[in-house]
Parts: sequence; structure tokens; C-alpha cells
Amino acid sequence: MAQSATNTESPFAVDPEDELPVGLQLTLRLRALIATGRLPAGERLPSVRRLAEWAGVNLNTVRAVYAGLEDEGLVASHHGRGTFVAEGVRTAPELEEIAGDAIRRALAAGLSARELAEVTLVCAAIPADALGDVDVAPAPGAIDAAEAEAIGVRQELRRQIGVLEGELADFARFIPADLPTAPRVTSAHVAGVEELEQTRDTLVAQLSEARRAAERRAAEEARRRAAEAAAGREAGEAGPLARAMGWWRQRG
Repeated sequence: MAQSATNTESPFAVDPEDELPVGLQLTLRLRALIATGRLPAGERLPSVRRLAEWAGVNLNTVRAVYAGLEDEGLVASHHGRGTFVAEGVRTAPELEEIAGDAIRRALAAGLSARELAEVTLVCAAIPADALGDVDVAPAPGAIDAAEAEAIGVRQELRRQIGVLEGELADFARFIPADLPTAPRVTSAHVAGVEELEQTRDTLVAQLSEARRAAERRAAEEARRRAAEAAAGREAGEAGPLARAMGWWRQRG
């Protein structure tokens, strides 16, 4: 279906030249609106025909998008009434602001939003300990059973430390300044079991405290954002997803 002059202005118009299939493009937009709460639980989605016109796609594409969202539990179809955002879907309004900040930083650095999204997805998919240091296993018979066991313990401790460091990176700004840290290594050496255990235990303590601090901050931020969102709605302030919903409601 060719896009008309009307739907080229639509925030739901898809790009048939993009490497992502048009159905996936439309699915991602609806997921984003639902995930940020812009499309709240119980909200009725446009009819298949109307959304097809807005997006510039055929009816079967929209039917497949709605069916996929229903399989994910994000929407529910009611015969004769339409398709609605499902009750109890998890939302995080702060996602829109986080994404906007990241995009602005990328653009300021001369990068594209697509490059940012691709690298973010790849980084998120790589296990934190995938590139961690490992002990090189000696040739069979070169060590005794006790040393072999120690190597195995060190490998496991390094794995645990890698996982903890990866998790802790997401909470670094929440670590209290006075929290104990692992002893600083001043010379190259092979860390022993005791040293690795101490490092691991320190990271566990840091992560536990950082998570508690993050939960407190998240609760405070949620309250603040809710108040700002309410004020923004009253003042007519809108981010990209809010503008998309405004466009939607004007044509509802």
C-alpha cells in the first residue's frame, strides 16, 4: 500500500525501505507506547483498518501485529468490541526519558540513534563474564589434586566476580562513598583463593547496598515523575511518545 500525504505525517507511518520488516516496526511502536504507559491498560486500540491507513500497510500486517501482541499478553481482543491494552501490563514511564537522554548524547557525539540501539542490544546480550580471566589448565600430570582443586576454585571465584562486577556496573552511582572496597593490588600476581574470596564478598556487600539505594532512589523518582507527568499533561508538555498519542487522540 502506498503511503498517502496524510499518513506520511503519521507517527505510526513505517518505512518500507528499512531493514526491519514493516510489521516489526509497527509492533515496536505499540510496545513502546504500552511499556511507557502512554497506552494505559484498558485503552482501546485503533481498528485494523484505521491503523493500516495510519501506518501505510495492508490489513493483514496489522492483524498479524495485533495477534503477536495478544500472544505476548500485551493486548486482548474482544469480539465485536475491538482490541484493548491488557490489564496488569508492566509499565515504566521513565523509559521514554532514559531513551531520550541516550539519543541526545549519541547525536551530540555525531552518532545515530540506530547505532546506539544496535550497540545497546549487543552489549546487553553479551554475558558479563564472557571475557573474564581464566586460569590456564596445565598439562595432565603436571600438578597434584590439591592444586587442581585450587585452580577450579579460582576459576569459579573469577566467574562469580565477573558476574558481580557486571551487575554492579549498573548500580555504580548508588554505591555509598564510605562502603569498604577490595584491597588495591600494587603489583602483578596471580590472585589466590583467599584474595578472590575477599574481592567477591566485598562486591556482594557493595551490590547489596547499591541495590537498596537504587530501590530507594527509584521509589523517589517514581513519585517525582508521576507528579511531573501530571503537571506536564496539564501544561501540554509532551515527549515523542506523548506527541504520538496526542496525534492518535485527535483522530480518535
